Amino acid sequence: RISLSVGIIATAISFVIGVSWGGIAGYFGGRVDAIMMRIVDVLYTFPLLIFVILVTAFFANPKTVFYDAFVAVIGVAVEHPEDPSYLPLLTVILVFAALGSVSWLTMARIVRGQVISLRNQPFVEAARSIGAGHAAIVFRHLIPNALGPIIVYTTLTIPEIMLTEAFLSFLGLGTEEPLSSWGQLVSAGAENLDLYPWLIVFPGAMLAITLFCFNFLGDGLRDALGPKIRREG
Repeated sequence: RISLSVGIIATAISFVIGVSWGGIAGYFGGRVDAIMMRIVDVLYTFPLLIFVILVTAFFANPKTVFYDAFVAVIGVAVEHPEDPSYLPLLTVILVFAALGSVSWLTMARIVRGQVISLRNQPFVEAARSIGAGHAAIVFRHLIPNALGPIIVYTTLTIPEIMLTEAFLSFLGLGTEEPLSSWGQLVSAGAENLDLYPWLIVFPGAMLAITLFCFNFLGDGLRDALGPKIRREG
């Protein structure tokens, strides 16, 4: 459940940021596009996995101001928010946010390319002629007409993020007890591999099967949403 939640929620965060960033850059073009895409290029050069590790290691610390803010927020719903048992929940939230905030770069490039190919189409000129604003043109006209490739890439982003979360949990930097994820189960099974090999086989197999399923889903959506590709195949 945690592994699937991380994949889906982090992908949703990536979707919102990437679609907004790429849509705005592709629609305005010119200097706006150049500045926004240069920022994407700079972020591509940064080791994103290290960034995720640093975020989870630094902020999931009871000695930081961020933890005090977390305690204040959950204090609305629980009686003893300072209980250390709530710290794993903060770690999972940070994993959601960190993975989602660094996995939108390719999404932004895909959306930008689609918007550039559509922004001079007659329906955009028609929307502009009736007084539609820039935001309406981007999010009500251009983005919906570019959803095919976006949806396909989104389904392929989920297994990528799940694999990253499993790797972090295997290293002890992701999900912590009492919460559990496939990566954490694989890590626990690796400690007893000689006596209880099934402890690593089953969670590893389920993770692999889930990743394959999402990849097959992405391939199926690509064929369904791209009739030209299907006919050529």
